[in-house]
Amino acid sequence: MSNKTQKTALITGINGQDGSYLAELLLSKGYRVTGIVRRSSTETQQRIEHIRSKIEIYQADLLDQSSLAKVLAEVQPDEVYNLAAMSFVPTSWQQPVLTAEFTAVGVTRMLEALRQSCPTAKFYQASSSEMYGKVLEVPQSENTPFYPRSPYGVAKAYGHYITVNYRESYSLFACSGILFNHESPRRGLEFVTRKITDAVAKIKLGLQSELRLGNLDARRDWGFAGDYVRAMWLMLQQDTADDFVIGTGETHTVREFVEIAFNHVGLDHQKYVVVDPKFYRPAEVDLLLGNPTKAMKTLGWKPDVSFTQLVTMMVDADLKLHAQTSKENLSKVA
Repeated sequence: MSNKTQKTALITGINGQDGSYLAELLLSKGYRVTGIVRRSSTETQQRIEHIRSKIEIYQADLLDQSSLAKVLAEVQPDEVYNLAAMSFVPTSWQQPVLTAEFTAVGVTRMLEALRQSCPTAKFYQASSSEMYGKVLEVPQSENTPFYPRSPYGVAKAYGHYITVNYRESYSLFACSGILFNHESPRRGLEFVTRKITDAVAKIKLGLQSELRLGNLDARRDWGFAGDYVRAMWLMLQQDTADDFVIGTGETHTVREFVEIAFNHVGLDHQKYVVVDPKFYRPAEVDLLLGNPTKAMKTLGWKPDVSFTQLVTMMVDADLKLHAQTSKENLSKVA
């Protein structure tokens, strides 16, 4: 029997990095946690395996509005977190139309399903710093104009504005978090941060000899995903729906990330890193730097994990992962 005072949350993309951390946070706060995954998803549920028995999973698809409406009607959530998207920027160049369907129009399908099935639920949209693209001011705040430089950024800008539109047109409690880069040991290997820490661990363990990277001077505002999902939750606890920039307010280069990661395991990065033009973007985003002042004042939010702590946490997790895998492989041979 469900507890009437217990809040129910529905998370799209629950098997992603952010979804898994958010699910953990909500469980710790006593929520009934439900999530949506795609039937055909190749994404494994590895990130939520440890909490699988505590959450409910439903199958639906951002490309299919009726499937979303059906789940919303059944679950009747108090809070909906839309984290599902084509989230890897370089892929958006190869699949721009599919990116638009998921990351842009998918938000409209979700909002429309919400409006029809449970209009009193609070809605969170995962917006992105990639919407700023070719930045028009530094640092970027909620009032900085968008100038996206990738199909992903363009799609996210649409998702952002359609959320504002539904809030203003239908009085839905709908808000967007404009999140700057946030990483963790659960980050996918296609992202540069995880690519670096994974390679550092393998090089340290003698499993890899070099690391090929693109633009080492690209600067980003990197934070810890676990800190950022707390901001998402705080946004939906407010009396009024609003949009917030979530970032650390600090910027670091890819080179700095590399140096800290290699230093952490006692290696000289210059002996292993190869710059490969293949990894440069068609249109590079120059300087993404968030101004989280509004979130700090209104939500009382601040990041707890520093840049150096984030890098070393990721390296340690990959060292543990690969040491364990090597051990298992050795025992198979023995």
